[in-house]
Amino acid sequence: MTTAAEPATNPLLAPWAGPYGGVPPFDRARVADFEPALEAGMADQLARIDAIAANPEPATFANTSTALEQAGRMFDRVRAVYDVFGNGLNDDAMQEVERRMAPRLAAFADKIIQNEKLFARVAAVYEARDRSGLTPEQQRLAWLQYTDLVRAGAKLDPAAKRRLAAINEELAGLFTTFAQNVLKDEETQAVFLAAAADMAGCPESVREAAAAAAKERGRDGWAITNTRSSVEPFLTYADRRDLRERVWRMFVDRGAGGGPTDNHATIARILALRAERARLLGFPTHAHWRLEDSMAKTPARAAELMEAVWQPAVARVREEVADMQAIADAEHPGIRIEPWDYRYYAERVRKAKYDLDEAEITPYLQLDKLREGMFFTAEKLFGLRFEPVDPQAVPVYHPDVRVWEARDSAGRHVGLFFFDPFARKGKRSGAWMSGYRSQERFAGAVAPIVSNNCNFTKPAPGEPALVSWDDATTLFHEFGHALHGLLSNVEYPSLSGTNVARDYVEFPSQVLEHWLATPEILDRFALHHETGKPMPRELVAKIERARRFNEGFRTVEFLASALIDMRLHLVADGVADPAAFERDTLAAVGLPREIVMRHRTPQFLHVFADDGYSAGYYSYLWADAITADAWEAFQEAGGPWDEAVARRLRDHVFSVGNTIPPEESYRGFRGRDPATDALMRKRGFAPATAAGR
Repeated sequence: MTTAAEPATNPLLAPWAGPYGGVPPFDRARVADFEPALEAGMADQLARIDAIAANPEPATFANTSTALEQAGRMFDRVRAVYDVFGNGLNDDAMQEVERRMAPRLAAFADKIIQNEKLFARVAAVYEARDRSGLTPEQQRLAWLQYTDLVRAGAKLDPAAKRRLAAINEELAGLFTTFAQNVLKDEETQAVFLAAAADMAGCPESVREAAAAAAKERGRDGWAITNTRSSVEPFLTYADRRDLRERVWRMFVDRGAGGGPTDNHATIARILALRAERARLLGFPTHAHWRLEDSMAKTPARAAELMEAVWQPAVARVREEVADMQAIADAEHPGIRIEPWDYRYYAERVRKAKYDLDEAEITPYLQLDKLREGMFFTAEKLFGLRFEPVDPQAVPVYHPDVRVWEARDSAGRHVGLFFFDPFARKGKRSGAWMSGYRSQERFAGAVAPIVSNNCNFTKPAPGEPALVSWDDATTLFHEFGHALHGLLSNVEYPSLSGTNVARDYVEFPSQVLEHWLATPEILDRFALHHETGKPMPRELVAKIERARRFNEGFRTVEFLASALIDMRLHLVADGVADPAAFERDTLAAVGLPREIVMRHRTPQFLHVFADDGYSAGYYSYLWADAITADAWEAFQEAGGPWDEAVARRLRDHVFSVGNTIPPEESYRGFRGRDPATDALMRKRGFAPATAAGR
């Protein structure tokens, strides 16, 4: 057991040192240092907050709004490193720290929110913003600071504030429990296969990855680990139907095993507390509270879009299932397509209809080459160049992590990009972007530091990392978030980069996905891992022809999760039995029996590991409606690399952060509001009849 460093020597508390304006001290951070560092950071920020609140001078933008932007510097540095360990190096010791700190961090946030003198000063600046000679960005910051405090309960009476603080503390602990339960199931569960016949049908890349996973766990044979990047290829190719079912059940039952990691009781309590908090804050439901500051504004508008897409998507699923069932009937009479069969038979249909086999694509999708492709995209669209950083110059928290410096077309430093691609023990599932440091310039230029984190299957030593087409799309998606952080060009960190409305933040990431399939990327970077030859033109043409293949499945599995999320949070008093609610709601909306939610409730980290996407998972569809319209702007101009459209995308979307409302941001790029019908065209569905925005 290691002991914590004294505050004076705790490496997490000092300003970041080193090149590039300072870098996180990952090489010196220890789990034992987090608790005292967080306590010191909180104390420092609270002292600065108290000084702002007690200032005898009248409230001004400089002595209140600007001072607030400066107040949390130490705490933000500590929290950045703490979150990296929590998401990527989450061992037993780290989990214990998280359990202790979660309620204390929530209480800390409430102390700031409920500081009446501070709120009075923030309100004074806000009320005078139009007549104080402030710039538009300063007015936006004054609005944001005031609005955030009000939405968090700054106007409540003392008794309500006390209850709100108690709710937030309890929720923080429940979020931690939920996430740790899912992580435990993912780490401790795997399907181990001993016979070569058990991997029948799987291409060599999948077999090699499974063998490497087994070896890493000290086992012979093959291991299908409880992560999407391991499970989905097995479900796509494995001929053994009984093993597909076994792997599928392991994956979809995370957090629902009935034992100590079962999340249903935790979910019920979270929903009850969220409902009570919404009532305290003056909203009928949690969903109404969450969507008030979104683009959608109300649950009804979000539901309108989801419901407009749902029926066309379900109709497409029926067509897809009929095609699959025909193949199953011909080969194995009596089999009825089940959820663990969907990917397997969909792949058979794709091969029959389009002469396209995922196994034919994967050998061309080398992770390292695709990463070069996304860097190429950033340079050609936005003038950013990425150069590898000397590993000795910038510390990393794990050997898998690599770092690049982003420079603009004039060679000036823009920021740092950390890339952590592979699944491992202690790393949460999924893929995400993190901002270690936000761009700003109001008190001197500060360059951003961002990261992309994925859970691709790590290859055996000396072998290339090969990924699926879906994984390659994820790679470009997360890089879109990273570019949103790197290209930020604003004064104040609270308005920087990805600090935008939840249902707008996915737009920059989803639009970047489109460049993966362009000839310029596939010709240069989709190179066969053995021959080095580019993907053949006929294969590229097959991919394009099959672009909308299985769109019903993709849309329905997503929308099932989004609808459950929204409806759970529209129940005014919470939901006592989340499992029954999930089952009954999906039956009521007509979820095809061959599909399950992409994220079932007991493993829905987006929604129950924090408040982040709660009542907001619909955001991916909302943003995709914008994305489809934006992509048509390129198609209407000179194509995907049109310089004028790319410049507008950078100037009005990627660089402006939250300095203007998202509606204005998009109109600046497109010249009008987004057209929802573009989404239906993109997905190959009939035009929406009730998808007004």
